[in-house]
Amino acid sequence: MSDVDSLPPADDQRVVDLKQALEERYLSYALSTITQRALPDARDGLKPVHRRIIHAMRLLRLDPGQGYKKSARIVGDVIGKFHPHGDQSIYDALVRLAQDFALRYPLVDGQGNFGNIDGDGAAAMRYTESRMTDVATRLLEGMNENAIDFKPTYDGEDEEPVVLPSNFPNLLANGSTGIAVGMATSIPPHNLSELCDAALHLINVNPNASAEDLTQFVKGPDFPTGGIMVESPSSIAHSYATGRGSFRLRAKWEVEETGRGVYLIVVTEIPYGIQKSRLVEKIAELLLAKKLPLLKDVRDESSDDIRLVLEPRARTVDANILMEQLFKLSDLETRFPLNLNVLDRGAVPKVMSLPQALKAWLEHRKEVLVRRSEHRLEQIAHRLEVLAGYIIAYLNLDEVIRIIREEDDAKASLMATFELTDVQAEAILNMRLRSLRKLEEIELRKEHATLTEEQGKLQTLLASDKRQWSSISKEIDALKKAYPLTNPDGTPHALGARRTVLGTASTVDLAEVTEAFIEREPITVILSEKGWIRAPRGHAVDVNDDKGYKAGDRLRFSIKCETTDKLLMLTTGGRVYTLAGDKLPGGRGQGEPVRLMVDIEEGQDIVDIFVYRPGQKRIIASSAGYGFIVGEDEMIANTRKGKQILNVPATEEARLLVPLAGDRVAVIGQNRKLLVFPLTQLAEMSRGKGVRLQRYKDGGISDLKTFYAADGLTWTDSSGRTFTKPMEELTAWISDRATAGRQPPNGFPRNNKFVG
Repeated sequence: MSDVDSLPPADDQRVVDLKQALEERYLSYALSTITQRALPDARDGLKPVHRRIIHAMRLLRLDPGQGYKKSARIVGDVIGKFHPHGDQSIYDALVRLAQDFALRYPLVDGQGNFGNIDGDGAAAMRYTESRMTDVATRLLEGMNENAIDFKPTYDGEDEEPVVLPSNFPNLLANGSTGIAVGMATSIPPHNLSELCDAALHLINVNPNASAEDLTQFVKGPDFPTGGIMVESPSSIAHSYATGRGSFRLRAKWEVEETGRGVYLIVVTEIPYGIQKSRLVEKIAELLLAKKLPLLKDVRDESSDDIRLVLEPRARTVDANILMEQLFKLSDLETRFPLNLNVLDRGAVPKVMSLPQALKAWLEHRKEVLVRRSEHRLEQIAHRLEVLAGYIIAYLNLDEVIRIIREEDDAKASLMATFELTDVQAEAILNMRLRSLRKLEEIELRKEHATLTEEQGKLQTLLASDKRQWSSISKEIDALKKAYPLTNPDGTPHALGARRTVLGTASTVDLAEVTEAFIEREPITVILSEKGWIRAPRGHAVDVNDDKGYKAGDRLRFSIKCETTDKLLMLTTGGRVYTLAGDKLPGGRGQGEPVRLMVDIEEGQDIVDIFVYRPGQKRIIASSAGYGFIVGEDEMIANTRKGKQILNVPATEEARLLVPLAGDRVAVIGQNRKLLVFPLTQLAEMSRGKGVRLQRYKDGGISDLKTFYAADGLTWTDSSGRTFTKPMEELTAWISDRATAGRQPPNGFPRNNKFVG
């Protein structure tokens, strides 16, 4: 009998489609990750774990004015009642809410070791203590006034809030990051005062304001660690309009003079999210690898404030050039991504723009206001009903006492005798004897009048949309005054003042930065037929020396330049590669294959190589006679893969890349026909197929040259003789672009080249 036969029968066994089952289960997992873990709610800016932590602290009465409680107690309550996950993950979330370098407006006031900007972790939860901050209490305003809905907890024994009332724009003020399944979110923190101004603009001025309109208030992110944001205003506006983008953030630094012309560079603020210790290690590694020759030493002299000291190699070193190189190579400059992906009304993932995110918070505040007002009206109505009963009891006190003492069913008798409601009769019966002396008609009627007035105001508020927004405006204005940019004496407010400075990137030329680290020397670049390249020092080099080539190889190109130069190399596929003069192998041996330095595609060959000159333009042409004008600045490639400039089909290839120096173009084809046309008929592009230069029945282009009409067309034959034809003698060959041309003048080289 087989093992299968020996298994006991199972009544609940059923056959399912594996593909369908996996899809259903993975979709369920993905939705759970998106809604319950990774993405924040647009209304309160919190993920479930953070919301549960704040709610648990509220139940423990950990208000700002109360004492601290052990973090372990808070974590235990969160696990036991609301969040059935690991204690360490919950404690990590609690710790982050308390870190002033992680959160712009901390929600937890921590006592003890909660980690530091160096990346050191917090102490164990049994050693630290916590309570809520004032910001956290603002998130909870109205919880006891039916402001929000509650839902059952995971075990059904308790309830937890679906969302917090959030009298604070937490989503944008503190930001959020998270990675779900197939989507992520990354929201930087912002300045509260600026957000309040933008919200008031939406309420009072223009509800349909665009992201660009709101950038006059929200200048950009405001990170807790400060720094300098060097993103352009147009880029910031575009990011806020689409909900996607990034912000370029730099460390804040200053020059500290030490006397006798010697100085130090002191970094006082580093980019958000960067561990200071790792940053120092990275700079030290670059220093040891000799990638920072202008830097002598780096020291961390930080205490409570950040102080990174950078010592230049010599007093002649330009501080701006040194810092630009550090920004390029280290985390002293970073990009913080913006992906405003949130849960709209706590349910649907959506990438919002800045106005949409603010409106989501404002609509929530309006809903909270309406629900709190309705709740208060219910309380007032109940109290007015009770007060009316109290007044009746006061006016008929002796009869009330008699009924209570003598009647079997006092409640029914009271209701029948004085026409009381059930609530009023119950209130009179539950009244303590000691309260009888306080039942003065004047006091009761005064309270009744006060509540009636409040009731009228609330009813008016609920009946008017305009009054509701006016009330919300007052709340936002009060919030702004609680966290102003400056104190009354003009000093920056400890929590409200903007920390990230808005600036511009240095105007230092990147070419200067690069050249500052290269010793300028003359070199001769030699490229062989088989693609071996070398760069011996000096210009007096014998480029035809057989010892410099492998057997069967010979010279193809030789260029005299300097180590600070860049070289551009065109291949038959129309792709241009960039080579740095200082990175080329020296003159010993036969050099190295150029294909080891750049990724030239299989089957493609090198067409031309030349020294890059900023601002210089060239004409690029394919073998079929198509081409256009392109600037050398457009050809610079920053990667090994090069940059595609000329688009050529598989049957054609790039053939020419000629310097532009003139106002006329002369083209000769393999069919030995010459054509001259004005340069103005050629378009300037950065990439493309180009336009037809000359029409051919057979063959393709052979050579191309530009010249000035005033100088005439010049060519050199194989004997070295130079011929010049003035424009008046070229009339027969002058025509429009894309025509066929005609046989060249007598004396033109037989190889169909302008240089024989």
